[in-house]
Amino acid sequence: MTRIGIIGGHGKVALLLSELLTGEGHSVTSFIRNPGHAGDVASTGASPSVLDVEHATTAEIAEALKGHDAVVWSAGAGGGNPARTYAVDRDAAIRSMDAAVQAGVDRYVMVSYLGAGKDHGVPEGSSFFPYAEAKAAADEYLRGTGLAWTVLGPGALTDNRGSGLIDVGPSPDGVRDTSRANTAMVAAAVLDLPQTAGRTIEFRDGDLPVAAALDSQEST
Repeated sequence: MTRIGIIGGHGKVALLLSELLTGEGHSVTSFIRNPGHAGDVASTGASPSVLDVEHATTAEIAEALKGHDAVVWSAGAGGGNPARTYAVDRDAAIRSMDAAVQAGVDRYVMVSYLGAGKDHGVPEGSSFFPYAEAKAAADEYLRGTGLAWTVLGPGALTDNRGSGLIDVGPSPDGVRDTSRANTAMVAAAVLDLPQTAGRTIEFRDGDLPVAAALDSQEST
């Protein structure tokens, strides 16, 4: 049994991921900002823990992560407020990476998005620009840590039923639909695959079973 911490535990992907992981016999701590969300988290089999990462210090996050084997960042400010977007999606994310190092949690999975990076191409006047900038900075920082990191880049998230079928490494200019259920399946899969450490895995809904799709990228 692995003990896994999910930051942003009440998000749709996180709730699906919690249910998958607990169903596989893992112990999951889901960190949430709002105590009122504890019931939703507990219904997945995870243990809810209140942690406001936007305002928590690195030391406070490290204390919360102690004893875990892996951490998944699935939090987000939700857009609409550029200052809060930078505070959560960039600054708090980076603190959580430093905290993982301090706590001795080597495995770190970042849920990002397809096309994230310095060359994201989002116009500065777009409402999506702060998020694109924040994610680019956080992902780049993660790659520079000594953590066993994996960055996941799902396409445009939908609430469609999870098929368990994906395409890895798609063109950002093509069809981007990616179900949250498939995204959770990919996150669960990489946690069980140490060989995915040090890799950025971009994907969308597709034709290959998750395990085969991840293997196909590794062999290229």
